[in-house]
Amino acid sequence: MAKQTTAAKALFVAPTGLNSGLTSICLGLVRALDSVGLRVGFCKPVSQPREAGDTVDRSIHFARAKTDLNPPQPIALKYAQRLMSQQQGELLLEQVVGLYQSCATNADVVIVEGLVPDRSEAYTARINAEIARALNAEVILVATPGDRTPQELDEHIEMASRLYISADAPDVIGVILNKVGAPAKENEYPYRIEAEVTPEPPVDYATACQIFHPSRLRLLGCIPWQRELIAPRTSDMARALKARVLHEGKLHYRRVSHVSLLSRTTRNIVDLLRPGALIVTPGDRDDLIVATCMAALSGIPLAGLVLTGNLEPDPRIAKLCKPALDTGLPVLLTEHDTYGTASLLVSMNTEVPIDDTQRIEQVMESVSQALDVDWLREHCATSRELRLSPAAFRYQLTERARAANKRIVLPEGNEPRTIRAAAICTERGIARCVLIGKADEIHAVAETQGIKLPAEIEIIDPDSVRSRYVEPMVELRKHKGLTADMAEAQLEDNVVLATMMLAQDEVDGLVSGAVHTTANTIRPALQLIKSPPGVQVVSSVFFMCLPEQVLVYGDCAINPDPNAEELADIAIQSADSAATFGIPPRVAMISYSTGSSGAGVDVDKVREATRIAREKRPDLLIDGPLQYDAAAISSVARAKAPNSPVAGRATVFVFPDLNTGNTTYKAVQRSANVISIGPMLQGLRKPVNDLSRGALVDDIVFTVALTAVQATQAEG
Repeated sequence: MAKQTTAAKALFVAPTGLNSGLTSICLGLVRALDSVGLRVGFCKPVSQPREAGDTVDRSIHFARAKTDLNPPQPIALKYAQRLMSQQQGELLLEQVVGLYQSCATNADVVIVEGLVPDRSEAYTARINAEIARALNAEVILVATPGDRTPQELDEHIEMASRLYISADAPDVIGVILNKVGAPAKENEYPYRIEAEVTPEPPVDYATACQIFHPSRLRLLGCIPWQRELIAPRTSDMARALKARVLHEGKLHYRRVSHVSLLSRTTRNIVDLLRPGALIVTPGDRDDLIVATCMAALSGIPLAGLVLTGNLEPDPRIAKLCKPALDTGLPVLLTEHDTYGTASLLVSMNTEVPIDDTQRIEQVMESVSQALDVDWLREHCATSRELRLSPAAFRYQLTERARAANKRIVLPEGNEPRTIRAAAICTERGIARCVLIGKADEIHAVAETQGIKLPAEIEIIDPDSVRSRYVEPMVELRKHKGLTADMAEAQLEDNVVLATMMLAQDEVDGLVSGAVHTTANTIRPALQLIKSPPGVQVVSSVFFMCLPEQVLVYGDCAINPDPNAEELADIAIQSADSAATFGIPPRVAMISYSTGSSGAGVDVDKVREATRIAREKRPDLLIDGPLQYDAAAISSVARAKAPNSPVAGRATVFVFPDLNTGNTTYKAVQRSANVISIGPMLQGLRKPVNDLSRGALVDDIVFTVALTAVQATQAEG
């Protein structure tokens, strides 16, 4: 059996609404999983600035500061939204996969932080769903109960989970409830000291919510709201007020757990002078200033003293209070009155500031302690097969092509799409492209199309090199009676010329078909490149980039009606092609009948081809005949082929003839708006690949990449 590929498990963490504490949960998950011995990575694909002008992403900063990880800088949200609005979402997802892969090396699990859905920011919810699918990630939702009843919370979570549910099974594995038991107005809570409200008894959401059931979603943790975890430093308060510091003291170390607005007589404020209290009073209330300083002298670690109205205390009072200041009491002066000061403090952002690593440490530890870490450890430690998403497939493809550094010839050198694709391949380092054509004509087309040709692109004038291939071509085809004059005439065709370059090992692969027929591309390859020993037939596959995974379809372009031997060979070739590109091969031999339920010449051919393929390659998972739905859908497979090792989870679909294969691939491609890469030819000694005459520039780019990777395999 072909070795199955395993990879780090991706856990995509997404909020169900605003103010969910997403970053805290993500970093707490990292801490929890790390604490039980798992190798954890962290990735935030797209940055979402909290405020205008933010240049540092808080999640990335804290991950670097409080763990030994070094996650890459995320993609800017505005850039991501621009790509989505320009229908370039696939390019965005490729870049996301690249960021993820850099975090997944040597990791058992990678925590991926999503975006906070926001009506003012277009596409955020859609970007979350697309990223989760591209990474083949399991989703963990983060919700805050707030004042919702258990029934309302059920509906809220159910609505949020629908965004991530696939056609086959839900990808949402669980929910983390954050800020459980938080007061209705969290920001105002620290400023209501004079009339503290007795908290409501906690709700047991695990039993009160119907959605937390083994058949639905798992409750992975309830993170209680804790007053101390939102306690800012006095320096944070000074920043929010834009206050002038009269005495620094322990400004950066004292934390504010209460805010006390003092305006009463001294005897009525004594109970408010408590540890962690930030005392706010008019600057001309000498009595309250002195009382505050006496509390500090008595050893009460007040958070600080804020004087309002831009009124500095009398110098004599300041001198009297100096011993209290020496205890570390910070003193601030603000131009706002007491009411304005209170309003600013109430509206202050309660998120952990970028430089408060002590507080984020407390948050991470608190979150990690409240999670169901035993279940998470067991779940994440289970290796699972890598199911390539389209974005992951394209990323892997281009990365392998870059590493291969192959020279690929493009005989349609003056065709605009081909020129643009060659420029892209060169800029991205996908391949060293060779264009066949007149240099002045190619440059003229490029200029007309607004294409800047990189200097590294090689242009070969066919008239200047044609003669040197006449003799080698005659040698290759002399058994067929080819003469020098006949060879020279055939070499007038640039596809034939390029094929001879490949036959002579001057290039590593060939891509053609943007303006030529399939026969034009394939016939010279069959005549001059030929097949390696043991190969029955040259065939083709398409890589079908479905929303959640990439499947292999063969043969959809070459063989009209292969016999059983040839069909078995196509199945083996297609399985090997799948494995080459990281897709675990499970081959379904497609027919109008499943198992032994049908009879007839066509289904008998598929049954015999399955037997031959299994006999030749017992290491491969091959089953047939299978109907398409039985091969692709697990629920159908359970009914029609319950004992099949392939049914319901096939990755390679081998069609009985060209009529079936070509029709199916086009129907899936057009009706489901699926990107298909190919056809990629298989069964040749060296890679030659054909393009559809309707190929887009991206189709050509990825076909060049396929060809480069094939060339590496051919060498092996």
